[in-house]
Order: sequence, then structure tokens, then C-alpha cells
Amino acid sequence: MLDYAWLMLVFPALGALIISLFGTRLGRRVVGFLAPAMVFLSFAVAVALAIQLFSLPHEEQSHSVLLWQWMAAGNFSVDAGLLIDPLSIVMALVVTGVGFLIHVYSTGYMHDDPRFPRFFAYLNLFILMMLTLVLADNYLLMFVGWEGVGLASYLLIGFWFEKPSAADAGKKAFIVNRIGDFGLLLAIMVIWTGLGSLRFTEVFEAAPEVWGVGNIAVMTATMLMLLAATGKSAQIPLYVWLPDAMEGPTPVSALIHAATMVTAGVYMIARSAPLFDLAPTTGNWVAWIGVATALIAGTIALTQTDMKRILAYSTVSQLGFMFVAVGVGAYAAGIFHLITHAFFKALLFLGAGSVMHGLHGELDIRKMGNLRAKMPITHWTFFIGAGALAGVPLLSGFFSKDAILYNAFNYSIPLWAIGAVTAFITAVYSFRMVFMAFWGKERDAKLWSHAHESPRVMTIPLILLAVGALLTGYLGLPSLSLIDPALEPAFEAAAGASEGHANLTLELILLVVSGLIALAGVFLAYRAFLVNKDLPARVRAALGPVTKLVDNKYYVDELYNMIIVNPLRSFGGWLAATFDKGGIDGAVNGLAGVTGWLGTQVRRLQTGMVGLYALAMLFGAVALLAWLAIR
Repeated sequence: MLDYAWLMLVFPALGALIISLFGTRLGRRVVGFLAPAMVFLSFAVAVALAIQLFSLPHEEQSHSVLLWQWMAAGNFSVDAGLLIDPLSIVMALVVTGVGFLIHVYSTGYMHDDPRFPRFFAYLNLFILMMLTLVLADNYLLMFVGWEGVGLASYLLIGFWFEKPSAADAGKKAFIVNRIGDFGLLLAIMVIWTGLGSLRFTEVFEAAPEVWGVGNIAVMTATMLMLLAATGKSAQIPLYVWLPDAMEGPTPVSALIHAATMVTAGVYMIARSAPLFDLAPTTGNWVAWIGVATALIAGTIALTQTDMKRILAYSTVSQLGFMFVAVGVGAYAAGIFHLITHAFFKALLFLGAGSVMHGLHGELDIRKMGNLRAKMPITHWTFFIGAGALAGVPLLSGFFSKDAILYNAFNYSIPLWAIGAVTAFITAVYSFRMVFMAFWGKERDAKLWSHAHESPRVMTIPLILLAVGALLTGYLGLPSLSLIDPALEPAFEAAAGASEGHANLTLELILLVVSGLIALAGVFLAYRAFLVNKDLPARVRAALGPVTKLVDNKYYVDELYNMIIVNPLRSFGGWLAATFDKGGIDGAVNGLAGVTGWLGTQVRRLQTGMVGLYALAMLFGAVALLAWLAIR
């Protein structure tokens, strides 16, 4: 069965192709069935592969599937092949499982959109490219998937391209990610030059012998990978594209933020664990960039009023936690949080979409209130998702975030402290959304009167995702974890394979502390936004300039515009006006002008007088005879 892993790619590829060519002829009903069905078939294949793979002994849980010889030139050769191991199969299950629910939800959310077939063709393409990325057995094929999800995200973020904000957001995501993608391309070149292969198993086997710990080549390769990861997974300094990505349809936000594109950077670092273990300095950079991003994005989320934008900055922050995990070598903990985050963040984004559906597009939480009376299913599922995001005890995010904080504590207490503060902030802004949108009194009576629950095609995926947000955390219980032993074969070549629960007492203490931090954040949100509603205004006034700084997202976009975008735009304008117009166009136009002038002069000789022509022929003949005589 493992040899049929390619079927996971075939189904979404067929879906994208058929809908692209015949979608308008097939009609909405057929397209709305076909697109989710193709993803479900991929999910079914992934489940079958997982059952077979995890039934094998640990030492046999890695299987390569050769598809075809891709390219060969001299000493360079790369095959198109798939690697089926615990890491790739877990990622495939997340991508196809959560992706299927998002597809189903989309059939209701996008029902009236005039470009309905195109949307689902793009969604199937997204799933195909993400599966290519996580199943590839070499860096070059992974790069194809890496670029593919970039293209699909550009198409989906800017899907409503008639809106300038959506078109600009798509371009911003595409351009910012090109910076990181260039880093990955350079890293691939360094790996090939140094190790003579791009296949994961061969690279990881050769790297310790050829490079060793701290070698400049492995440091260069991993730092370039880190640059690539900050682009795809939206970390400092390349996180600025992700908050604007919410301009696309809400199911797109759920797909990008939860199960696909933004997890690619975390996956790539986890997949390259043996290389990062040879470059501890790079790992340190990964961890500190992650915790800094988590804190900064968390504080920004505290002040946002657009529900989807709050969730967007929350995604940036949660990805920071995953970076902390893989940075300190706790690769399984990072993937564990990736799994739980896929469920509760998809749930929250689709819940926000349900709110939009019920309120005719409104997302400003300052205009909401008491929506639980009108939208009970959306309320309770959103409540569960917010609790998982906040790390409320016994929900999925509680266990996965604790695993990260425990490993961070063992690595660096200051790192843990910043992570704990960020966890508190996360709980505050998560339940700020819940209490302002769903609890209390309605703030806009007219808006509230029109509110209504979403149809079943949208609420059933919410319920299923809520179940995932409730239960997936129990896969990683301290001392009873199923995640660590399941992923161990994928990380056995890395030092991170030794992570676990060496000090159960310490972990239980930190687990209690983590739970108390989350509950304290929920309590503060309750007091501030339901009981003492003037408290936030007093805090904002007391903080003064800090409030303005956070409200304006630390002026990062403005800074980038000032030092990068505007100078490049000015330089481009100068090139267009001076070099292009005055140089290239001037040379071409000048040559045309000279040719025209010569033609004008020659035309004057065409008088139509036969005698003058005869005289000219006589002079020509004399000149020719004179030249022949001289020779």
C-alpha cells in the first residue's frame, strides 16, 4: 500500500484540472461535490497509509516511493520521489483532514460567488502543492511544492481582485515570500555543493561526516533555511504579509493560517532536524526569533478590533511558539502544536466566517454582542476554539503549548518567561473576542436583529473541528504521549529525538503554572470586557505612547515602506525615466531617427527628371572606370 502514496497527489490534481477545464459546464452542485470529494479521497489514502506505516517496527517506518527520474546533468541528478515516514504522513493527515472540512464549509460560504468553480480549482491546487511539499523525498521537489503553495496563496488571497486591498494583499504575500524563497534556493545550492545530494536520507547521513557540528557550510545552509522559514511561516522580519492575507475569502484564511502554507516553514525545519542539530547557533536564532515574534504579534492582537485580523496576528504568534519548539530541538513538540493549532485555528477562522455570514460581512467586534442568543452553534464552537488557543486546561492547546514551554524552560529560563507572558496575552485577546462578540448586551440593535445561524453545511465542519480542538491534545499527555514515540523514527537522526518527559515532576509543575496563566488571562478578559468595561480605556490612557505604538503595529509596515519600498520605487522610477526612456528607448528612437533622416536625404534625389538620372549614370560610370584604373 505504501507504494501507492502517489494517489494522494493524483486526486487533488485531477480535481484542479477537471474544474479548471469544465467547471462552468459542470455547474455549482457538481463542483461543490467534486472538489471536497477529491480531498477526502486523499485523506482516505493518508489514513490507510498511516495504519500500515505505524503497524511496522520503528526501524522500518521510512519508505521511499520512486515516481520517475526527474533530471540528470553530469554529476547532478534528482529523482521525483516521495518519502513516507511518520512526519510526512502526520502532515498529510492534517493537510487533507482539515483541508477537507474547509472545502465542505466553502461550498456554503462561497455559494453565491460568480467565480465559484475557479475558487475550488485554486483550493484543490493548494492541497496538491502542500502535499507535494510534505511528501517530497528531496529538497528540490520540496521546493516545487514550496513555490506552488506560494502561487496558490497569491491566487486565493487576491481572489476578489476587484477590491484593491485584496489585490494588494496578494501581491504583498507573493513579493515578501520571494525573499525567503531565494534563501531556500541558495540553501539547496549549498547542500548540493557540499554533500553532492539533495535527497533527505543521503543528506542527513553525509552531513555529520562531511560537515560536522558548527561547520560554516551547515551554518550557512541552515541560516538560509531560517530566512526561508520566516517568509513562509510569517516570522520576524518577514511576517508582514500574513495579517493582510485575511483579505481573501474566509475559508482561504482558514486554509492558509491553519493547515497549509504557514506551517511549511516549521515543517521544513523539523524535516531538516539533523542539519539544525549540527548548527546550534542557528537553532538559538530560530528559538529567539520565534519567541520575539510571538510576543510582538500577541500584543498587536490585543488592540485589533477586526475579528479576522485578531486571528491573523494570533497565527503569527502561535507560529512563534512552534519556532521556539523546533529551535530548542523539541521537534515533536513543535509538530504537536502544529497539529492542535490546525484544528483550533481553522475552527476560529471558520467561526469568524460564520459570524460574517450571520452579520452580512461585519467583523468589528465593537459592533457585536450577545450573538450567542442568535448563533448558538457558532458561539459554542468558537468558545472551544478560543479556549484551545488560550491554553485553557484540558483543551488541546493547553497540552501542546505546555510541551513547548517545558522544553523552553529546560533550554533557557528567560525564553520560557517570555513565552509564559505571551501565553497570558493570548488568553486575554482570545476571550476578549468571545466576550465582546458573543456575550454581554448587543451594541448594534439593527445588526443584532438581522443576525442568524449559518446553514448546516457550515456548522457541521465547525462541530467536527471543535471535537478536534477538544481531543487532539490528549495525544501528547505527559508520560503518556503518543506523539513523541510516533514521530521518533522521523527524528532518530537528530538530537531532538531524545526530547520527552525526562523530569515528570517539573513538567507537571509547569503544566499547572501554564494552566493558571491561561485561567488568569481569561479572568482578566472577563473583568475587563464584561464587568469593568472602563478598565481597557483606563489602561490605554495610562500607557500613553505605548498604546499608540501597538495600535499602529509598531510602525513596521511604515518602516519597511520608508527604508525599502519607497526607495526601490523611486529607484525604479528613475530607471524608467532615465535609463529605460532616455537610454534604451533613446538609443532605439535615435537609430530610427537617423534612418529616417537618411531616407529623407535620399528621397531628394528622386526628382523624376530623366536627364538628371542619365547625368548621374554618366558620373557613376566615370567614377567606376577611374577606380578600376587606379587599381
